This record gives sequence, C-alpha cells and structure tokens, in this order.
Amino acid sequence: METFSKLTSMLLHALETREPTVDLLDSFVDHWKSITNYYIVTTDDSRPVRQTDIPWRLRQMLDILVYEEKQQDVEDPGPCMEYLLQHKLLETLCTLGKAQYPPGMSQQVLLFSSKLLSQVQQPLLHLVNVYRPVQKMIRLCALPGSQTEKEEALFLLAVCSKVKQDPHTLRYILECFQLPDQSAAKTPAPDQLHHSTDPPGAPVHGPVQSEGGLLPVLLQLTKSQKGSVCLKAYESLLLLSACSGELLCCHTQLGELLAGRLLELYSLLPLQTLDPGEVQSWPQTPWSSQSSHCSADLSSEPGHMTSFFSWFDFLDQLMIEAPEVLALTLTQCVHQLWLVNVLQPQLLHTCEQVVLGSTAVVCAAVRLVRSPSLLDRLVHFLLKTPTLTHLLLQRCNHVSDQISMVSLALVEELLQKPHRDILDVLVLSFLQSRSYLSPSAEGQEDRHPETSEDSEDLEEDPFFSDSLCFSDGPLLTPPPCSTAAPPLSGQDAAADVVNSFLCLVPVQVRSAQLLQEGGYETYVHDAHTQVTRCQALSLSWDWPSSLPPPASLSGEEDRFFEGDLLKVLFDRLGRILEQPYELNLQVTAVLSRLSAFSHPLLHEYLLNPYIHLSHSSRSLFSVLVRVMAELVQRIQQVSNLPDRLLNTRRHLLGLSHSTGLEHLVLLRGVIVLEEFCKELAAVAFVKLSLDSEELTWTGTK
Repeated sequence: METFSKLTSMLLHALETREPTVDLLDSFVDHWKSITNYYIVTTDDSRPVRQTDIPWRLRQMLDILVYEEKQQDVEDPGPCMEYLLQHKLLETLCTLGKAQYPPGMSQQVLLFSSKLLSQVQQPLLHLVNVYRPVQKMIRLCALPGSQTEKEEALFLLAVCSKVKQDPHTLRYILECFQLPDQSAAKTPAPDQLHHSTDPPGAPVHGPVQSEGGLLPVLLQLTKSQKGSVCLKAYESLLLLSACSGELLCCHTQLGELLAGRLLELYSLLPLQTLDPGEVQSWPQTPWSSQSSHCSADLSSEPGHMTSFFSWFDFLDQLMIEAPEVLALTLTQCVHQLWLVNVLQPQLLHTCEQVVLGSTAVVCAAVRLVRSPSLLDRLVHFLLKTPTLTHLLLQRCNHVSDQISMVSLALVEELLQKPHRDILDVLVLSFLQSRSYLSPSAEGQEDRHPETSEDSEDLEEDPFFSDSLCFSDGPLLTPPPCSTAAPPLSGQDAAADVVNSFLCLVPVQVRSAQLLQEGGYETYVHDAHTQVTRCQALSLSWDWPSSLPPPASLSGEEDRFFEGDLLKVLFDRLGRILEQPYELNLQVTAVLSRLSAFSHPLLHEYLLNPYIHLSHSSRSLFSVLVRVMAELVQRIQQVSNLPDRLLNTRRHLLGLSHSTGLEHLVLLRGVIVLEEFCKELAAVAFVKLSLDSEELTWTGTK
C-alpha cells in the first residue's frame, strides 16, 4: 500500500512539472485527427456513428476546451480554442452532420455544439468561425421527418441562452448584416478569430429571416409532439424576446410569425359546435406545462382548445417579459391579424353559432390575459370600435338568451380587469354630467325618497308597509324603513339606505329564512370581498373623492341617457320575472359588480335610493321599484306561494330533484330579486362603513 502511494505521488509530481498546455493541445489535435482519419480509412459508410469512437472523441475534445478555459487567467482563447477557430472545426463538423456521414452524425454535431456553447463561458457567437457554422446548423433544424428534434431543441436553447448573455450577438445569428468577404475568412488574421469584420452599422439585405431562420425553426419546433422539445422551443423564444426588441422588430417577422401561429390554432376551433359555457370558463392553460399538453389528442376539440389557449398564454407571457417596443409590435400584429381580420367579421356575423363561439373565445381571452399591452389591445378592440362596441352591448339584450348570456359574461370579465378605460367608456362618461338629477334637486341638502308615480302607488300598497321589513331583526341599529328624510352621512343614513333595498322585497315572497340559510353576515362578508377587490383594482385610477357639480344643460342636452350598457342592464332587470334563471344571475352579477366600485358617481346612481331623478330618467333603485310593483300583481296568481317558493329554492340548491313547472320562471325570478336586494344592501353598507368605523351590522362577527 505504501509503495502504491509513492507511485501515485511520483506520477502527480511528473504531471505538475510538465507543460500542461502543450499536452492539452497535442491531445486535442490527436482526437480531431482521429476523427478525420476515420473518413480516410473507413470503407463502410453504413456503420452508425455510435458504433465508432467519434462520439467519445468529441466528448474528449469538449472536456479539454472546458478544462483549458478554467486554467486561463485571461479572456483570450487558449491554444485548443485557437486551433478550433483557425482550422474551422465547427464548419467541418457542420458539413459532416449535413451529410449524415456516418449515419447519425448530425445528432453528435448538435450535441457537441450545444455543449460547447453552454459549457464554455467566454463569448463565442461574435466570432466569424463560430456564428457561420451555427447559422448553417440552424438551417438544418426542424426539417420534415427529422429524427433529432430533441438535440435540435437543445442546440437552439444553447444558442438563445448565449445570445441572452451577449445580446449584441443576436445580429450575427439573425444574419442582420452583409456577410464579410469569403476570401478574408479563408486566412483569418488574429483579430478575425475574435471578432466579426462586419461594422456595427453594416446594411442589411432583404428579408433577413428565411424559412430556415432561427425564428421560423423555433416556431416549427413548438408544434412538435414531444413535450420536452416544445418546452425548449418556448423557452428559446422567450430568451430571444428579452434581448433586443428593436432588432427583432426591424429585422425579423417575429410579430407576424407569432400572431400567425395564434391565427393558425384559432382556425382549428370548430366555432359552430363549441359549447359557449365551456369555452368562456376555460381554465388557465400554462405554456410551461406543454409536456402534458402534447400528450393530449390535438385532433379533438378539447385538444384544439388546449393548443390555442396554451399559445395565447405563451404570447401573454412573452409580452410581459419583452422590451416595450417588441411587446407593442407583437400586440399590433395580434390586433390586426387576429382581432380585426378574423374575430371582428365573426363577431359581426349573422350566424348565431359563429357569434356564440367567437364571443365565448374573446370572453375567455379577456379573463386569462395578464400583460398590460395585450389587455390594452383587447379593450381598444372591444370598446373603441364603434360599430362592434355598440353591437356587443346591444347583444346583452338579444332575442337569443345564449347570446345575451355570453355577452353579459364578456362585460363582467372586462369589469374585473385593471384598465381604467373600461368603466370610463361603459358607464362613467354617461354619468359625468349628473343630468339624471332633477334640476329642482340641485343644491338641496335634504334628499327625500323618490316621488315617481310608481313609488307613490307603492306607498299605499300593503305589501310595502313599514312593518314588512325582515322579521328576524333589523340589520342596523336604527329602525328599518324610516320615512323621514335621511341625513347625508352617519349611521342613520346607512340604516336608511340599506333598509331601503331590503324592504323592497314583499314579506310574502321572502323564502331564504325558510331554509335557515346563513345570516346577513354572509352577504356582508361577500360584499366586503368584492368591494375590496374593486378598490384595489381602481386604486391607481385617480378617481375623485367627491361628486362633480351637475352640468348646466338646456334643451335636448338635458335629456339623460344612461349609456348602452346600463340601458340593456336595466331593461333586462325589468324583465327579471320572465327570463331564465341563469340569465338573471348574469344580469344581477354585472350590476352588483358595478355597484361595488367606489367612484362617487356609481355610488350615487346605483346605491342612493333618495336622489331626485330628472324627467324620463331611471336609476337602479327606481327600476327595482317598478319590478316589485309588477311582482305584487303577478304573485297573486300563484297559489300556495310559500311552499312553492321553498320547493323552488331547495331545487336550486340541489336539495331536491324536481319541482313543479308551473310558474317556475316567475318563482326563480322572485328568488333572484330577493338575493339581489340583499347583495345591494350589503354592498351599500360595506361602502358606507369604510368611511365610518362606528357603523355596525347586527349579528355580524
């Protein structure tokens, strides 16, 4: 054992005293000559490369290059790297790989090149004898019938990673310059070994990205059936997009290529057979889980949906990470190629199924989008394209209940996005003048309940007497349904506002307490969650804290128009007793969402029961008053009303399997009205309580 230790020590000492660089270079050259000698002496051109020593020789050469770099104290390449550059080893390997000689050689060349780029730390892609063979290898990738997709994806990822480290080298990989004279490359001078001879401002020529260019090749690999290949292609595109946005915009068709792929996947969706409900609620489909997506049957309808929304998610992520100029260019391409050229004609189509399918896809896209640039384009397209915007809002009140529902769902999704223009365009621009107020009410401090004909009639109706508020106790400390004019602020005002909504529902049709459902604290909790979210959403929108003064209008100008959205919502709410249950839920969900925003105009117009409305104007409260008047008349035709309401509510909760069909639509409408009034009361209470810590809701925790 002692003898063995001495022998080991002697060998180590001998290695340390010899010149390591000479031995490394000799070894490197020897491995390379062994590879080239194979082509001289071999006579069997069908022997696979894996049955030769070429793969082992290439691995040894790579190990030597990596070891040599670690021993260098300067940035200049060592003797082995100099040899690789001077003798154009990569060029030779590229030629051998293209010829597939011996069979499978392209795989070995790709592996060697990808490991060289990823393991060697010094910059390489600006060297003429590196980027030229790299360009050639790129053009050999993603060819039809390729058996080396895995190695190609690995090689391209290594190239893009290297470009990310040295963004200025992107121009060499994209060939965004005139190539240097070939004769100069044959006998490289020392400076040519390290830098390209092309001046930084060299002119470009023609469309720089041919079909075999880096971007088209990566795009082709994203279509691979192999999940790992797809994922690496996605990652490579993201790396590129973060480099030089201006260069990619000016000298590539990146925007057209990526938007074109979205268009290609969208064209595979069978719009006329899609289930709108399934599409508009499609779950987040992360591009990063591409490996699981590829295992799905992409020829099926769910497979097409998965592919489309996965690519949409990728574009969304790319726009988040890309420089502003590139994100802007890409969104412009998506806007023109997909939204304007394809979606707009479909949304304007006369075929109901095409309208349903395209609207559902847009609804899902709005819900899933995260990048500000793409969201801005979607909002601009949907709300600032005059003909389209008007039509989309009118369809919230369409003769087809399905079209109405998907259109309302689109509005609800828009109201949940962080974009100020949405509320400005849909609602606030119409309320700004406050011309819904009666001129006689201007300057009055005391606000009295609305004195419309409907409300006067209701005051005499026994269903709306003060004694018919919720019998299980007041929601606020003050007595409910006070007839006195409420003060402008404080606990009494909150009590009056809240109970004004609660007392709208006749006691005979209140069925929630019959099932002993959760108390009002549930409504308050849900309302607090919604109001808080809306406040967070609008925090940066610089909304005023007080109401603007009413505008002085005259003539036709003083005729108030609530805007297309509120008009169709109020019209739909007015027919709540004769509409499908699901449609009623969608209408009230949009109105509830609007009322939760903390803009003073929305609070006044939607949640203040005591404003004096101008002639022919209506508010949310006044519409509810009219609906309740109709309700009072219609419930008189229903026998055994409490039992039927209870059975209907149990059926809606899934507690029973069937219910009578007679008056079913009416009974469901009554239940929706009861729930909606509670929601509005809770929202009003939460918004008022945020301004006063003294307000307490009886029974809340």
